[in-house]
Amino acid sequence: MILLNGIPSDFLPVTDRGLCYGDGVFRTLAVRSGKPQHLPSHLTKLYDDCNAIGIRPPDNDLLVREIHAVIADETDCIVKIIVTRGLGARGYRIAEPMVPNRVVQRAPWPNYSNRSGDGVAVRWCNTRVPAPSPAPGVKTLNRLENVIARMEWNDPSISEGLMCDHTDLVIEGTMSNLFCVVGNTLITPDLGRCGVAGVQRDRIIALAAKQRIPFVVKSLHRNELMRCDELFVCNSIIGIWPVIALDAHHWNVGAITREIQRSLEQNEDDV
Repeated sequence: MILLNGIPSDFLPVTDRGLCYGDGVFRTLAVRSGKPQHLPSHLTKLYDDCNAIGIRPPDNDLLVREIHAVIADETDCIVKIIVTRGLGARGYRIAEPMVPNRVVQRAPWPNYSNRSGDGVAVRWCNTRVPAPSPAPGVKTLNRLENVIARMEWNDPSISEGLMCDHTDLVIEGTMSNLFCVVGNTLITPDLGRCGVAGVQRDRIIALAAKQRIPFVVKSLHRNELMRCDELFVCNSIIGIWPVIALDAHHWNVGAITREIQRSLEQNEDDV
């Protein structure tokens, strides 16, 4: 099921700037038991991202109706929302006024087996996150670096790749945000210069504050990450995947990781 501006269609004009230049934003959310998870948070992120790059956001009530129409009678699925700047002539210059296009589509729930319970193996990617980004934190359609990074491996035993910037500061996974634990302190990379700030990352940060877990957002060097006591990756679809192996380094699933997992699952209906 795909809606283009509210109409069932899987055809986007070739002059759309999202196709031509990656000129747009997107967000992906989980649907469980027919209910979009954390929908207000995802829409807030989407609208903030639109405003950050000067695209007129879609009407909130209209978009919510389209999301529920796409879900239809599916109980567990994934919904992706795309907003492009709209159709344009050749060239980078934006000819005002632009009429944005919005796409709402449904996809089946992926089979990730028991990675949230057993933990996953990850690897370092050679592809770097460009820094500084002109739109740090924003989930634009320009995801070429992530695509190339994900092309670096085909081993099904490797679930995710971690990406650094050109100075070896750890930024994110190809499809995830990451957290580590040093002592009893939870740490996540500073995304003030580049990277994508996900809804699940925000939920974990809020949870740490609520439960008084010592927490820091900071620049995190690759070598520092390798000395951490716990490591996990997260996004709105996978939840939390504890990392038990990074190249030749191995961890056990830690107590703080499990505590955050349990708390997120118990508060799954929170916005």
